[in-house]
Amino acid sequence: MSKIQYQTLYREVADRIRELIEHGDLASGQRIPERELCEQFGVSRTPLREALKVLASEGLVELLPNRGARVRQLTLKMVKDTYDLMAALEGLSGELACQHISDEGIARICALHEKMLQHYRDRELAEYFQVNRQIHESILTASDNEVLQEMYNNLSQRVKRVRYSKKMTDSFWERAVSDHEKMIEALKQRDGQQLGQILRDHLCNKLEVAAVDGVLDDRESA
Repeated sequence: MSKIQYQTLYREVADRIRELIEHGDLASGQRIPERELCEQFGVSRTPLREALKVLASEGLVELLPNRGARVRQLTLKMVKDTYDLMAALEGLSGELACQHISDEGIARICALHEKMLQHYRDRELAEYFQVNRQIHESILTASDNEVLQEMYNNLSQRVKRVRYSKKMTDSFWERAVSDHEKMIEALKQRDGQQLGQILRDHLCNKLEVAAVDGVLDDRESA
């Protein structure tokens, strides 16, 4: 029983640190303040360091020999390489989804799309992002390929903070919504090739905006 509790503890600590990184409370390249986090979470160093090992395996932090850990520095090349893989996986998910999704599944995604459009019209950015994510997750689930979903989610963890720090300009927002309109039409027609290509291009557009806004930089961390 105690072993299960311990595993739950360090995984919960990993979840908390992951959230701090994703939301920018722990900045790219910043040293992990272990003592402060132990006090904040009310845990000892042991589960904290086990949590850091988990995050290192996900590519979110770097373990420094005899010097603790730091948030892994994001570079343009690193994120581009990750997005290239994610685009391939998401494109494949669209192709597979059109083969496997039920009419009811399409209807649920269409309902989410209408909800997202209302948040867009009301300029509710946080709510828009939430429903937007649900749409992409629904397409991934509809692919009926658990290995694909696991690989995509693991890669997504590495670059989530780019999406949080990115500026949402009106032109990008309009482009994103236009992409989603095309996605829905391709899904309704069960055109897997078309949906796959739209999803690939859509992810590339996100990288373009992140680079233009200066979120990413092509220098490696020191």
